[in-house]
Amino acid sequence: MTTVYDIPAEMLITQVARDLKELPAIQPPEWAAVVKTGVHKEMPPEDTEWWYARTASVLRRIYIDGPVGVERLRSAYGGKKNLGSNPNHFRKGSGSILRKAIQQLEAAGFVEKVAGGRQVSAKGRAFMDGAAHGLRAAATEAAPELAHY
Repeated sequence: MTTVYDIPAEMLITQVARDLKELPAIQPPEWAAVVKTGVHKEMPPEDTEWWYARTASVLRRIYIDGPVGVERLRSAYGGKKNLGSNPNHFRKGSGSILRKAIQQLEAAGFVEKVAGGRQVSAKGRAFMDGAAHGLRAAATEAAPELAHY
């Protein structure tokens, strides 16, 4: 069976974001249109559907690194803050975005609380592995030379 580890992250996150968009439990908050994704960013995301991609990315990150907490995810989604003529410094990503995404994933049944943070539930693992398997099957049909994914 194909798992998350067998598919490139970009392909998987795009597919999972499309699948999450169809779920009623995953909806962008009303403030998502104007919020920056971290203090290191200068502007909000240009993509209007960025919430689904971030939620899919968080689900993948929890699948791979779990159990994981919000602080560790903040470090994963952080980046360099431009300080002008001074050297750049690393800043963590937004904790509010990550908390809300995790809460929505918990409501959908994809993530569960355990000692040490959150981990992917059996339903979430089946959801992610199903998306990975579908991508591999589609890649194999479209181009047999991509069968190594």
